[in-house]
Amino acid sequence: MTDDAPESLTAACLGVRHGFFTRRGGVSEGPFASLNCSLSGRDDHAAVMENRARVAGALGATLPALVGLFQVHGAEAVTVATPWPSGAGPRADAMVTDRPGIVLGIVTADCAPVLFADREAGVIGAAHAGWRGAVGGILEATLAAMAGLGADPSRVVAAVGPCIAQASYEVGADLHGAVLARNAADARFFTEGVRPGHWHFDLPGYCTARLQAVGVAQAAWLGLDTLAAEARFFSHRRRTLTGGGPIGHQISAIVL
Repeated sequence: MTDDAPESLTAACLGVRHGFFTRRGGVSEGPFASLNCSLSGRDDHAAVMENRARVAGALGATLPALVGLFQVHGAEAVTVATPWPSGAGPRADAMVTDRPGIVLGIVTADCAPVLFADREAGVIGAAHAGWRGAVGGILEATLAAMAGLGADPSRVVAAVGPCIAQASYEVGADLHGAVLARNAADARFFTEGVRPGHWHFDLPGYCTARLQAVGVAQAAWLGLDTLAAEARFFSHRRRTLTGGGPIGHQISAIVL
């Protein structure tokens, strides 16, 4: 797990177990080494299940309590009342629950994992925020689903975990246009790219600002760049820059 959470966020989440796990500490080999937690890749299934069991165990749970999603870069959040079998999650990009013992797990390899908690209400959430999901409203959808269980945004703390940082994230006109079409003021999250017609996009800053705009009590990014820290994190962009091939995914998880 990372140990980079701001002290204020850590204090606000006392009583809620959570972790932004790195690629270290698992049993997978080769390009998946070693704590690959993705069920949809080409890694050995038994190795992935052992890795996921280690994640659950680190949070004081067992593997059957760890639930995940078929992530689609959308803006749907689902409420979890009982765990489903591994690999049987719905097509969605966020989960919320008020049930103690259910571990909400999000897999990423450059997109932003965001963990939420309203400790007073006893409600937690976890979201997968790639740029499409973030623009489309996945973070607000997560908060709305939490509110349906009694949470209040003014009590929610949210942590944006390891993801690709602005300096590493050169993007094209499609992303740039989609962000500005929603709100022209969000041009502040772009700087000029190296190539003509490209920009560097601040995904974690954008996610944090979207959370702050809807009144969460605290929102912060851990400051960890998945592309730059090869020894710690898997990264899709790194894979692209080095010619492709298989890749693993780290997991971020939270449990009451």
